[in-house]
Amino acid sequence: MAVINYEVEKQIAVLTIQSPPANALSSNLLNSLAETLDKIENDTNIKTIVIKGDGKFFSAGADIKEFTSLQNASEYQSLSEKGQQLFDRMEHFPIPIIAAIHGAALGGGLELALACHIRIGSDSAKLGLPETTLGIIPGFAGTQRLPRFVGTAKAYEMILSGEPISGDEAKAFGLLNRVVKEEDVFNTAYQLAETIAAKSKLSITSVMELIPYAKTEQFQKGVQKEAKAFANIFGSEDAKEGVQAFIDKRKPNFKDK
Repeated sequence: MAVINYEVEKQIAVLTIQSPPANALSSNLLNSLAETLDKIENDTNIKTIVIKGDGKFFSAGADIKEFTSLQNASEYQSLSEKGQQLFDRMEHFPIPIIAAIHGAALGGGLELALACHIRIGSDSAKLGLPETTLGIIPGFAGTQRLPRFVGTAKAYEMILSGEPISGDEAKAFGLLNRVVKEEDVFNTAYQLAETIAAKSKLSITSVMELIPYAKTEQFQKGVQKEAKAFANIFGSEDAKEGVQAFIDKRKPNFKDK
């Protein structure tokens, strides 16, 4: 089964993450997403993209088990930078991307949603960056994108506590554009995609090019520092313990080293 299912209808591309049970962002899935974006970019007919998750979740995070196969800091930094580059490409994509979030968008799943231009979520969805509960930190630009939506104070709280917020809270903090019942998430996102697709492609492309200028140069520096910090932290005893505890489904015993 394809990791990213790709369908086009009425100038709208619908991307479905198919990586059960948690739709975890493995290297394979990120590669599949990049390849799908290549196809869309070469299709002059497409005006809008909707991305959703199959099954219970939008995406419940990065593939933690894959982390354990990496050996040294350079591999961790490379993994982080690869995810960052893909999500940066999404943020600067010439075609608007709408995330339809149900169930949960956690860790890498939320970082993926943050890279989309518009987010529609269910009131019961859980959104968060729980990496610190594993003794690690976000590595796909979460430390840089989240504060832009929720403000620095809420970003500190969410990332340091690792606790997710509900869809309703996410809307109140500006993380979601709209909140609807779970069964209405995709239809609401699709209807918005139709509204956008009714516009001239020239106008859409121009807007997509202009809005990113509002982002500061500090962002790029922050992303580079995040990739290095992500790699360094993975060399710690606490990171090994935290990831193993997650796999073993037990509480980690951190030693602060």
